[in-house]
Amino acid sequence: MNTLNYKGYTAKIEFDPDDNILFGNIIGIQDTVGFHGESVSEVKNAFHEAVEFYLESCKKAGREPNKPFSGNFVVRVDSALHGQVAAAAAHAGKSLNKWVADTLTQVVEAHG
Repeated sequence: MNTLNYKGYTAKIEFDPDDNILFGNIIGIQDTVGFHGESVSEVKNAFHEAVEFYLESCKKAGREPNKPFSGNFVVRVDSALHGQVAAAAAHAGKSLNKWVADTLTQVVEAHG
């Protein structure tokens, strides 16, 4: 996976073969925050520095930094799948939200 996480912020990392550098941008916020490095350790450090700079810049400007991801998202599925998911949640004794969150956690951890 080509992502890094720091202080709740997630960055997508890519490679630029023309300049031979790794670069990234924080995802899930409205502001644009980018960084780069020539190695994995450099890009990790640059990401941490970018988050710290972003947070400090917001503080100095007297504004709240964008929050990464609200924890809410809408997923549209066909009605048959919706019914199956609701039934699976009920069978597990969980709310639909809890069942989906637990299932997504299992999948992410298995592929993380």
